[in-house]
Amino acid sequence: MQTRRPWLHRASVTAVSAAALVAMAAPADAATPTRASAPATAAATTAAADVDYATWQRDCQAVMDQALPYLKQRIAAPKPGEKQAVVLDIDNTALETDFGFSYPQPANKPVLEAARYAQERGVAVFFVTARPGIIYSFTEYNLKQTGYRVSGLYVRNFIDLFKNVADYKTAQRVDIEKKGYTIIANIGNSATDLSGGHAERTFKLPDYDGQLS
Repeated sequence: MQTRRPWLHRASVTAVSAAALVAMAAPADAATPTRASAPATAAATTAAADVDYATWQRDCQAVMDQALPYLKQRIAAPKPGEKQAVVLDIDNTALETDFGFSYPQPANKPVLEAARYAQERGVAVFFVTARPGIIYSFTEYNLKQTGYRVSGLYVRNFIDLFKNVADYKTAQRVDIEKKGYTIIANIGNSATDLSGGHAERTFKLPDYDGQLS
């Protein structure tokens, strides 16, 4: 059974992830470099200290069991001329970050299933993360290796590191809209991933009161 790593708060995890990933030798081809509904919530209320991998996966699946039917319905009924997009957070949303550690980090399977469904039907999938730009190439490689098609990857540059994370992520969704996309769903595991609007629906994966990055 996979077990959860001793937890680091969300504010510091990106710096730790950066150090860990940069320290690893990347494979040779890794260098290729205001409309929001109430978020869906996980059913479980188990204390984070007691959460194991199986519990987390079950709780993620419960949320995605709501998200996927919505995506199927919405993708099947596009508006005239509409370019549809889905936005995903990365840590403990698109990828498994805090349950064991490896590189590439495994995809979070319930989220990957929904992303693949959308991608196979022409929907763009953008990734908006608080990870710093120094690990852009490692992150992009990781996402592609685990089965995601990356329509765009937004990471924080030096100036962004001093900004409020929620404001930073909202600004990236605004940028996606400026490219002509309608964000039909925004999926993350923290309130900072989902606040600020600029998505038709939001779906919140479990973070167990901030215990997961």
